[in-house]
Amino acid sequence: MLTNDNIYNSTAQQQLKAWQRQMLSKPSLLNSLSKRMQTKINTWIPEKIHVAITATIKQLIRGVLFGAKHTTSEPLVNASLQEREIAIEKKIENYKKTAAVEGGIAGAGGILLGLADFPVLIGIKLKLLFEIASLYGFDVNDYKERVYLLHIFELAFSSHAHRKTVYLKMTDWETKKQLLPDDINQFDWRNFQQEYRDYIDLAKMAQLIPLIGAPVGLIVNYRLLKKLGATAMNAYRMRLLP
Repeated sequence: MLTNDNIYNSTAQQQLKAWQRQMLSKPSLLNSLSKRMQTKINTWIPEKIHVAITATIKQLIRGVLFGAKHTTSEPLVNASLQEREIAIEKKIENYKKTAAVEGGIAGAGGILLGLADFPVLIGIKLKLLFEIASLYGFDVNDYKERVYLLHIFELAFSSHAHRKTVYLKMTDWETKKQLLPDDINQFDWRNFQQEYRDYIDLAKMAQLIPLIGAPVGLIVNYRLLKKLGATAMNAYRMRLLP
């Protein structure tokens, strides 16, 4: 006899499989052209700028990773997938609203506040991922769980071409995490920051334009958190569902 939990898990499994097919699909012509253009633009940027941005994002994210693990709740135990995801969807909704308000204020504040939105938004996104991981029952004090969390971030905000590479790193994680180096400094920060910048540059640049900055910031931040939440849910389902 099927229970509510069985029905819910079956539906989640179907959604997961559809998402996995999407992760492995080939990029469209438009996606391929867009990626090529971004790659070309990146070759025009001096190497010392790339190095500086990589170092800045690395330190910013490491700071958030260290701080958030001390403010995140203990992993949720003895709960069904449905109970976990009801709580997770509420968290995602709250974080979407927070990010939207922050983006709207930053967009209305001109270039300086618009630029300040970049690190603030990264912090909001990572804190959401910590909350989601904990509600799925994973311990974010474990360094290897934080690497998985970074892969989720990367998966959500990468080009179509890079997405498959990241996704394959995340499959069979229980085996692959045993091979991880002990130092997070060996994470590929350069590719991480470049893919993230390429993904959001156009939308975030529009946030700096007078008059339209506030509504653009509100909508863009809301959608970015929505995408991150959906990516995280399927990434953890991949580990929990058979």
